[in-house]
Amino acid sequence: MHPAPRALRGAVAVAIALLATAVACAPQPEEKAAATPSGSAGTACAKGELDTKTAGKLTVATDEPAYAPWFKDDEPANGKGFESAVAYAVARQLGYDRDAVVWQSVPFNKAFAPGAKTFDFDINQVSISAERKKAVDFSSGYYDVRQAVIALKGTKAAKATRIADLAGLKLGAQVGTTSLDYITDVVRPKQEAAVYAKNDQAKSALQNGQVDAIVADLPTAFYITAAEITDAEIVGQFEDQGDTPEQFGLVLDKGSALTPCVTRAVDALRKDGTLAGIETQWLSDAVDAPVLK
Repeated sequence: MHPAPRALRGAVAVAIALLATAVACAPQPEEKAAATPSGSAGTACAKGELDTKTAGKLTVATDEPAYAPWFKDDEPANGKGFESAVAYAVARQLGYDRDAVVWQSVPFNKAFAPGAKTFDFDINQVSISAERKKAVDFSSGYYDVRQAVIALKGTKAAKATRIADLAGLKLGAQVGTTSLDYITDVVRPKQEAAVYAKNDQAKSALQNGQVDAIVADLPTAFYITAAEITDAEIVGQFEDQGDTPEQFGLVLDKGSALTPCVTRAVDALRKDGTLAGIETQWLSDAVDAPVLK
């Protein structure tokens, strides 16, 4: 058999290419299209049937020790304290009963560091930020927070009424926190800030006179001054920086399929007043403090 003329072979090739293009551009059947991920919550958020680290369980992480008022008695699983209560409320919204929630200890900084996570979500007063979003996902915010300055009563630091009054002081905060960012970026002190691995170390430094004042989120500041260092007081709180308030968010693996589901759960709890009720129960003291400008 003789080969087909060159012109005929060219025509056949063009016809095949056009046919392939038409097939590729044709609409997918409904069944196939439905199976294609769309990035929305959809049926992937079926209650109690999420693709979690352990089937049928929801693994929630936080740091150790678990401080009040976020947790109570250093026991995240008891449902007491603001973040413990929020975690269980989110779990219920996702379709997981209390006995299906498994707690895990993860250091604060490791929770939002790059790399695969061993938890489904972490709850540990982690502020949502663009920088952290490069390494992890966040749910929508579950708590609007401000940072506050704590000093021993009767000291020079305790008399501060403006941010400028803090510039000449030795300030301290926990490493990796928004509290430390406020010292560096808002106060801009003349002395380098003292940085501590844990809040307990910062509190000890304040008590021992190693720093003039420390910075922590406002609810923690109220608890420290009321129950832990009773000769300390809240000097004041900082105003929100930027157009949106600082918010704590639940931390998830980067690109996690659970992110839209968890966000939807948090949004529902905010909308129906559950978050506000939990805040009133566990953070009712964190209301008024002088604003430092």
